[in-house]
Amino acid sequence: MKNEKNWETWNDDKLHAFQEDFIVWYEQEKRNLPWRVNLDPYRIWISEIMLQQTRVDTVIDYYYRFMEWFPTIQDLADAPEDKLLKAWEGLGYYSRARNLKVAAQQIVTDFNGQMPNSIDEIRQLKGIGPYTAGAIGSIAFNLPEPAVDGNVMRVVSRLFEIDADIAKAGSRKVFEEAMYKIIDQKRPGDFNQAMMDLGSAICTPTSPKCEECPIQSYCLSYEKNTMTNFPVKSKKLKPKDVYYIGGIMENKQQEFLLEKRDSKGLLANMWLFPIEEVSKERFEFLQKTWVKEEQQLTLDFEEPLLVAEENSEIFEGYTNVVWQKRSLGEVTHIFSHLKWHILVFYGRQTGLIEQKNNQNWAMKEDFSNYVFPKPQQKMVELYKQDFKTEK
Repeated sequence: MKNEKNWETWNDDKLHAFQEDFIVWYEQEKRNLPWRVNLDPYRIWISEIMLQQTRVDTVIDYYYRFMEWFPTIQDLADAPEDKLLKAWEGLGYYSRARNLKVAAQQIVTDFNGQMPNSIDEIRQLKGIGPYTAGAIGSIAFNLPEPAVDGNVMRVVSRLFEIDADIAKAGSRKVFEEAMYKIIDQKRPGDFNQAMMDLGSAICTPTSPKCEECPIQSYCLSYEKNTMTNFPVKSKKLKPKDVYYIGGIMENKQQEFLLEKRDSKGLLANMWLFPIEEVSKERFEFLQKTWVKEEQQLTLDFEEPLLVAEENSEIFEGYTNVVWQKRSLGEVTHIFSHLKWHILVFYGRQTGLIEQKNNQNWAMKEDFSNYVFPKPQQKMVELYKQDFKTEK
């Protein structure tokens, strides 16, 4: 196959029949989603950013909370970063939230607080690329602009047997060209959302439900039984493994030491238990030698700890801590390009720990006041499971 432009073979009658069949199906089967209640461009924008690399079911509760905390563009522009990140806590890819605030400030400054209504101006906003601009433009302003994401590329690749590699940025132009040809000029927003719903529920990556597909009779790969050949996608590079040890340190006031990340880089300005990067060899040594034992560690500070041998430190710089002689287990978390492995240990303060400027002691009950990324949430859960504490 040589990327033949099979959409060019459609005449006007076939195109209009396709659009009508597809829109009728959408009207009957469209998902009931909170951001579809009206055509408010702010609601559409927030939902589309949240839905990037995140499942719809996961997004819904976050969306409701976000709109409650920041009901207008002005509220978002004025949002304190800690509150903004707290609203986003657990969704990951936190640059999305920070970009939202910057874009909201752009809208307030450059567009009198109103979402711009042209594709070129929407594209000027921080964090908005071709897909999000197409979604906002078509749904909120009825602009005949395609919204091409992974779901859409999968549907279109099967519809026209397009063998362009969807993992390559340059292939996007091929799918946009096809979408410009077939998009319903009168109802572009409904057409784009129909594409999203079809790719999510029927034209799935594996085992597509072709018998339920409303555009089956137009689909070239269904006709030729080549559905599983599309889309063409080269393998993504495996995330790099990075190894850490994590320390859950508690003092006699039952406070835990938390550390704020730098203002730039991964998990910027978020709070974790102290972690320290180690070699894979060091990680595996600790994993094998500091194994879990049957004994559960009591929370009573008056009872003795099962501790490591004297002078065997887990972290450099925390000498006045007695460490339990086993790990609590391993936490893993995958970012787009990295895979974190954190071997978690518990220790108690026995003397003065010199507190750094980016550290706080916090009661467990106060954790909700801090912005915790997923790795931290997983470490907290590991602690709760290990000590059988109440949530």
